Parts: sequence; C-alpha cells; structure tokens
Amino acid sequence: MRYKAIIFDLDGTLLDTLDDLAAAANQALAAMGQPGHPVANYRYFVGDGLRTLMARILPEPLQSRAGIETAMALFEKEYATSWHQRSAPYPGITDLLDQLTAAGWPMSILSNKPHDFTRICVQRLLPHWAFAPLLGQRPGVPKKPDPAAVFEIAAFLDCQPDDILYVGDTAVDMQTASAAGMDAVGVLWGFRTREELQAAGARYLISRPDQLLPLLTY
Repeated sequence: MRYKAIIFDLDGTLLDTLDDLAAAANQALAAMGQPGHPVANYRYFVGDGLRTLMARILPEPLQSRAGIETAMALFEKEYATSWHQRSAPYPGITDLLDQLTAAGWPMSILSNKPHDFTRICVQRLLPHWAFAPLLGQRPGVPKKPDPAAVFEIAAFLDCQPDDILYVGDTAVDMQTASAAGMDAVGVLWGFRTREELQAAGARYLISRPDQLLPLLTY
C-alpha cells in the first residue's frame, strides 16, 4: 500500500463546527459593540488560527493588538460554553472512522484551533476513535501551513512524511501537506471550494467520506 497513516484536519473535515464558531465570534463582536457577520462568511474567516480569525472579523479601527486580544478573550469565554450547540461529525465520518480503525490505520489530527479546544471537541464529539497524536495550535509551535507539527506527527508515528496521507478542507491544509512532502486530499463537504483546493495543490478531491478508502488501498 502507498500510505501508512493518515492526518486529518478537524474543523470542516471531520467536524462541522461552523455555526458554533460563527455564533461565538459574533457574540464577541456584540460584546465590543460591533455588528456580526453572516455564518456563511465564516467559511473564509476560519482556518488560520484564533488570532487571525479575530483580525478578520474586527473592523479596521479595532485591528490593533489590544483589540484582537480583547476579541480573543471574549470569544474563548463564549466558545468554552457554547462550542457543542450544533457541532457534529459530518455525515459518513463515523462510518469512515470505524472502517479505518477496524483496518488498523494509524490516525492523527492536526488543527489550527487552540490545542485545548481541539482536545475537548474530539473527546466530546469523536470519543470512540483513537487519534495519536491529537494536536491543536500550541504556543511556540508555528501554525499550519508551517509543516513543523506535521513533522512532529510523522516522527511520533515513525513514518516518513511521504508515507502519510493528509486530509483537509482548505488551502492551508493543502499547503501544509505540500510543505511537508505529503499527498493531500481535499474534501468538498467542508468550508472551502473545489477551485481553492485544486489551486492549492490537492492531489485528490473527494465529495464523500467513503471515497477516502480507495485512495488508501489502491
């Protein structure tokens, strides 16, 4: 078989978290006296870490370090209690994870969501499957598309980077895989478009979770 392990992105790939992310972000804006954004706009706001998300949603006069940090604190407070209101695995994901687990595939998760939130989301919404390592954005580790965390995962799995298939839903995910020398699968049920994923270097595009399995076993 061509591959030995899989790295998944989280938001937009395994979990549909958009409504809860948008709601918490809009609550943070409201607390700062600012208007919110339509949920659909958050498909393009998220994916590059919390600080970048806040910078994107704030009006220009508030895009200072102090303004962004205020918004981050308000978001974290809100999201800590409301992140699970609507978030859930995408259709077909639980079946896919069952099949991968039964076949013995090592699975890992790498997210630009803060590390603690990443762990909480997976423990609550994907409790029946093992992901090792399970990594979110951590202080001192560059966020995706920097490949540092991907190399950390490859070392943990005792694999060469090109032995691992990377699965994600944004250009950042495709760029991360490319920077690490991995093949990338772009999923079309997530937050971004086919065109973005193709332009960012996806080797494969899939529209349903069950289409991942043939890529692993060809």
